[in-house]
Amino acid sequence: MVDQSVGTLSFEAALKELEAIVARLEQGQVDLEDSIALYERGQALKAHCEAKLKAAEGRLEKIVQNGSKISVEPAEIV
Repeated sequence: MVDQSVGTLSFEAALKELEAIVARLEQGQVDLEDSIALYERGQALKAHCEAKLKAAEGRLEKIVQNGSKISVEPAEIV
């Protein structure tokens, strides 16, 4: 895991790092201090990913087709 500012990561890079953190924590072989640091980093990555998704959703809602806005209904991302 590269110690890079969360804000500079792409969505894909942040998600990949978050998945790696979850895997390490689920293995249960990390000492307490490292677990806390990983958890904090994971929370920051989660917030960053959510913000990126929200921004993407906003951009998609602005797509204009034939001069008028497309009707958009919120969709659940699974």
